Amino acid sequence: MIARLSPRYAVAAIIALIALAIVKPATAQAPAAKPTPGALLIAKQIVELKGVKQMMDPVSVGVVEKVKEGVLQQNFQWQKDINDVTAQLHKEFDSRSGELVDAAARAYATHFSEAELKQILTFYQSPVGKKMIVEEPKALDDAMKDAATWADDLSADVMKRMQAEMKKRGHPI
Repeated sequence: MIARLSPRYAVAAIIALIALAIVKPATAQAPAAKPTPGALLIAKQIVELKGVKQMMDPVSVGVVEKVKEGVLQQNFQWQKDINDVTAQLHKEFDSRSGELVDAAARAYATHFSEAELKQILTFYQSPVGKKMIVEEPKALDDAMKDAATWADDLSADVMKRMQAEMKKRGHPI
C-alpha cells in the first residue's frame, strides 16, 4: 500500500529528487566547469532565501522514520529500545539535510554563471521575488493536489479501458 504524503512533504520529496537528478547526471557526464567560490556563495544565498533547507528537513527526518518502521516490522518486541535509538538517531542525522542544501547550491552554481546568479539573487531580494518565495510553495501544494486528483481520475479511466479490452479478449477482470 502506498502511503499518502501531505502536499508539503510531497513537494519536499520532489525537490529532493530534482536536486538528485541535477547532481547525478552532472557526475555521470564529463565534468562541468568548477563553480567559482563567488558563484557558490551566491547560489547558497539563493538556496537559503528560497527555503530549501526547510523543504529538505523532512527528507532526513523521513529517512530515519522509514528505517525505524522497517526495523520495527521485523523486531516489534524491541519497540521501546528502537524508539529510544530512533530519538538518538534523529539528533544525529536530522541536521544532515544541510548536505542537500549544499548540493543544491553546487547545482545552481554549476548551471548558472556568477553574473546570472547575481541577477537571480537580486530578483529574490526584490518585492516580487520575496512574494514568489512565500507563494510558490502554496502554488506547488495546489498543483500537487490537482496532480493527485488528475492521476486518480486517469487511473480510473485506464482501469475501465483495461477491463473493457480484457473483456473483449475473454478475460473479465
